[in-house]
Amino acid sequence: MVTLVDKFVTHVISESSFEEMDRIYLTNRVLARVGDGVLEVETDLDKVIDLKDQLVEEAVRLETIEDSQTAREILGAELMDLVTPCPSQVNRDFWETYAHSPEQAIEDFYQLSQKNDYIKLKAIAKNIAYRVPSDYGDLEITINLSKPEKDPKEIAAAKLVQASNYPQCQLCLENEGYHGRVNHPARSNHRIIRFEMEGQEWGFQYSPYAYFNEHCIFLDGQHRPMAISRQSFERLLAIVEQFPGYFAGSNADLPIVGGSILTHDHYQGGRHVFPMELAPLQKTFRFTGFEQVKAGIVKWPMSVLRLTSDSNEDLINLADKILQEWRQYSDPAVQVLAETDGTPHHTITPIARKRDEQFELDLVLRDNQTSPEHPDGIYHPHKDVQHIKKENIGLIEVMGLAILPPRLKEEVDQVAAYLVGEDVSVAYYHQEWSDELKKSNPDLSDKDRALEIVQESVGKIFARVLEDAGVYKQTIEGQAAFMRFVEQVGILPD
Repeated sequence: MVTLVDKFVTHVISESSFEEMDRIYLTNRVLARVGDGVLEVETDLDKVIDLKDQLVEEAVRLETIEDSQTAREILGAELMDLVTPCPSQVNRDFWETYAHSPEQAIEDFYQLSQKNDYIKLKAIAKNIAYRVPSDYGDLEITINLSKPEKDPKEIAAAKLVQASNYPQCQLCLENEGYHGRVNHPARSNHRIIRFEMEGQEWGFQYSPYAYFNEHCIFLDGQHRPMAISRQSFERLLAIVEQFPGYFAGSNADLPIVGGSILTHDHYQGGRHVFPMELAPLQKTFRFTGFEQVKAGIVKWPMSVLRLTSDSNEDLINLADKILQEWRQYSDPAVQVLAETDGTPHHTITPIARKRDEQFELDLVLRDNQTSPEHPDGIYHPHKDVQHIKKENIGLIEVMGLAILPPRLKEEVDQVAAYLVGEDVSVAYYHQEWSDELKKSNPDLSDKDRALEIVQESVGKIFARVLEDAGVYKQTIEGQAAFMRFVEQVGILPD
């Protein structure tokens, strides 16, 4: 009889540096966490992550752990830590391979992060993803179903947990190997590649709930707040040079237009071609003093300047000049203000990549003003589209990939059912949208076709979301105002 524990331990030995002599030791380590009662449990599962999941459920059955999402995550990470080399070994292997093949080193680390279940492939597979044509190319739509939701008891328990300053946030190096608690994720199987940038220690890791292919994070070794500066451009170009095939970008550093974590300096990257990267230039020019840099305005709903050059130094100098000009630039005629009563409004969302052996920087101009009409942000999804997307428009959305909330899975199905005349209730905030779709498709009877129509409409609304977030609108007046800023930076005459 081959038991669940036997199978799991066999996988651990075959997929790690443990040897057959370690079998008894490993068996005892598993039993210590799961419970002796699992010794006689048989299984027909064969994959190590599936075996781990069954062991976790056995621990719940045996009451070795609580029946909670947090307890499951903590035990699961501890079990998968057995197939994960220690941090020093992971780093040693990475840099030894990197010396002769950077691409292979990255691929090996990516494979490890999947094999040890740090990247939650089974959870990510639950996400709904599709593309929708728009005036700006095919936009990518995802409904994010991967992150498990805490139950009400755990949410209540988290409020009672004494505040801890360790780790200071989820991006700190101190997360590597961290046990986890009800208000902080389990990270026993987490590994980070250390590298040096500008004389400081940085970390390279993957995102456990990836939004796109090889979604990774480059994080400051110290817990320092995010800031967009000349140093940001230097770092982004250094990253795309050191990690071939990856783009690197940063969320903005101001509220409303920034990302969800502004307290720890970090960048995101990965091996993915976003819709914005494929968007063409609708106007080209050269900046004075930077004649070797190709520049232009990207045909995109947000306000994007694209800079391309063989010289990263020229790109850095020009990007810094544009940033400094933008921080102090105002154009009240189109509601563009650099500051209000000393509060700054302007920053940039930068994205770097190498394409055809040239460095490329996309600089997305951001403005976080609010008004009585738009209290959530003038350049933020407006009220009439917030039933689809009301969260901040961060780096990933800026590039054309919508990260939509889990509630939309059921709500989209309800709207589709409503369109074909089923007796269903749609969420009150979707009622006007549902009625408009029904009016435009009065004789709809095919539920599949109705779902397609609803999904297409979600894509069109996301395009509107990006237009709302764009400082300079896709109008004659808006593009003329955009050029006024470009001329302020200083361009060569045609």
